[in-house]
Amino acid sequence: MLPAIIQGGMGVYISTPSLARSVSRLGGLGTVSGVAAGLIMPRVLQAGDPGGHCRRALAHFPFPNVAREVLSEYYVPGGISPGTPYKPVPSVTLTPERLTIAIVICSNFSFVWLAKEGHQYPVSINWLEKVQLPHLFSVYGAMLAGVDYVTMGAGIPLQIPGVLDAYASGQAAEYRVTVTGCANGTMLMRFDPREYFGQSGPSLKRPSFLPIVSADGLASLMMKKVPGGLQGFVVEGPTAGGHNAPPRGQYDLNDLGEPIYGPRDTPDFSKLLALGVPFWIGGSYASPAGLAAALSLGAQGIQVGSIFALSQGSGLDPRHRREIIRHWWHEQLVVRTDAQASPTGYPFKVVQLPGTVAKKTVYQARPRRCDLHCLATPHQLAAGEIVYRCPAEPVQIYQRKEGRVEDTIDARCLCNGLLATAMLGTPHEPPIVTLGDDVSFLRHLTTGENDAYSVAQAMEYLLGPVR
Repeated sequence: MLPAIIQGGMGVYISTPSLARSVSRLGGLGTVSGVAAGLIMPRVLQAGDPGGHCRRALAHFPFPNVAREVLSEYYVPGGISPGTPYKPVPSVTLTPERLTIAIVICSNFSFVWLAKEGHQYPVSINWLEKVQLPHLFSVYGAMLAGVDYVTMGAGIPLQIPGVLDAYASGQAAEYRVTVTGCANGTMLMRFDPREYFGQSGPSLKRPSFLPIVSADGLASLMMKKVPGGLQGFVVEGPTAGGHNAPPRGQYDLNDLGEPIYGPRDTPDFSKLLALGVPFWIGGSYASPAGLAAALSLGAQGIQVGSIFALSQGSGLDPRHRREIIRHWWHEQLVVRTDAQASPTGYPFKVVQLPGTVAKKTVYQARPRRCDLHCLATPHQLAAGEIVYRCPAEPVQIYQRKEGRVEDTIDARCLCNGLLATAMLGTPHEPPIVTLGDDVSFLRHLTTGENDAYSVAQAMEYLLGPVR
């Protein structure tokens, strides 16, 4: 049976394997956030791998020599001393180092393996299409662990079904990566697991693919472009947390710099229903009434994120969770759709919390740097060289890479900020917190500003008592 609840793949390590496992065991579709997995697991290992979870997962990796290589490079027994910088992880490029590939594959494998540990219920993983360079390796790692579903937004992921098909048939996979400045706009990446590992790997099942879209027209286009490759959709509105699709066509900003959405941005659910595949609705549906409304529109159910992000089971720093709940109870919680914060160019939901880079003073006091490169994208210079650039990097460096100054204005380093939010940040890096517009579920799950709730309580609120 298809689930009525899909857990959102939130942020960077907010949707942890532990959270995903809990949601799946309670009858939903638990989702691991695969975004920046290749940065996260090395940091967990350097922190001493509390509980031994990553090492336990890697003990089941089907290519033991590769797992040992990653462990040898990053595992620190007992963990690094507080305040010690993490050892850098080599960036994923169009031609990545062998170790880089190993890290990305092992990290995605480990997170899915841990989410599936101890039960037989389905588990999903979520990536951003916009972060293209790791895709071939991320997908293979997740499939090695038997991932059941893949969700992906922040772009139009037309190529992912072909990657899933290739790996499931034991073949090499290809992905055309957007490269600005080059003649045809893309360059081809290819990964052959047999060539990389020097032997055939295990047979892999093909996971179901659920792209995240904002409009019925995009869903229809994808069905035509990838016949048989999609097993459903998540239709996400502009009130959802994280990255939002920009309004359709030319649009204005309000006085706070937020994009103004209009009637054209509301999907026609009857057209989605006519596509003949299941769909789930996301964005301010986290309530029994929201679930009922989605079902009445023909949806299979809902995708919800914020309700799990604020539960005790998420990877969100408990200090931020308590502060958000306190702000909400005092009617002081503000979430803005920032049109400039994300280097991806997509609008991004930002919680206005003290001490975070949502605040202008904190943003301006932070030295401008881009040292993790998760959101850096390839660009071919006029002279022919390939460089990797990010609007959040120092402005002069971005300009030297033929970037436009206007793209750098107010751009936040989401890589560092979101890792800090998940308690895996570089020392002294301020966090950035994302959340959906609607957290009214707090009225039903908490009794005051100092209260908290579990994943099980969130699921019971949405679905009713477990029978």
